[in-house]
Amino acid sequence: MNIPEGKKIYFSSDHHLGAPTKEASMPRERRFLRWLEEVREDAAVIFLLGDLFDFWFEYKTAVPKGFVRVLGKLAELRDSGIPIYFFVGNHDLWMNGYFEEELNIPVYHRPKEFVFNEKHFLIGHGDGLGPGDKGYKRMKKVFTNPFAQWLFRWLHPDLGIPLGQYMSVKNKLISGAEDAQFLGEEGEWLAQYAKRKLEHKHYDYFVFGHRHLPMEIEVGQDATYFNIGDWLVHFSYGVFDGSTFAIKVYT
Repeated sequence: MNIPEGKKIYFSSDHHLGAPTKEASMPRERRFLRWLEEVREDAAVIFLLGDLFDFWFEYKTAVPKGFVRVLGKLAELRDSGIPIYFFVGNHDLWMNGYFEEELNIPVYHRPKEFVFNEKHFLIGHGDGLGPGDKGYKRMKKVFTNPFAQWLFRWLHPDLGIPLGQYMSVKNKLISGAEDAQFLGEEGEWLAQYAKRKLEHKHYDYFVFGHRHLPMEIEVGQDATYFNIGDWLVHFSYGVFDGSTFAIKVYT
């Protein structure tokens, strides 16, 4: 895709709406809605890189209550002709058709390559990639196992959804406080993942979330890894204007 003159591509991640409570989350949700309304003026594409919700699980005929303002705004932007792409995160990886059917938004469960203005992007949420973090990788296999999900669906939504929310907010079984600590360029596993990918193919930009920290790390010749931060502390986002990529803060 070639970006039209005056248009931009926007990236946003790790909003964790609903955490730690609906009431505490609402100011962040309204702030995110204002951002969506502002970027619609020049957005060629919007990428949401996961953990939009702190917990999300789709039953066959039910989804978690709430988030109607955000879902409605995404539907409105999509209906206006703005492409929106969603990558599941480790908090909302149980998506199974709702966004595609109700909002006409494609959902990806793995990193995907895009080409904009002849610049090659590899885009994803970022969880479970790169070396280390074996405990989470084993846990993710359980969370994504079809039989485990089938068993969970036997819990009534009035039991299953509150249980999932509790596990996500209180116990942090699928993410931890280390997500907010810089590990050094050699310790950042997504930077190491990017370097390994460059051994097989060139990418200009690696764009991920998950780490909750705005980051820019050179990983190769003319190749940069960006982590676009979060909407819990930093309120940061990524923007590509057709020639350069930058991380900005929404104030």
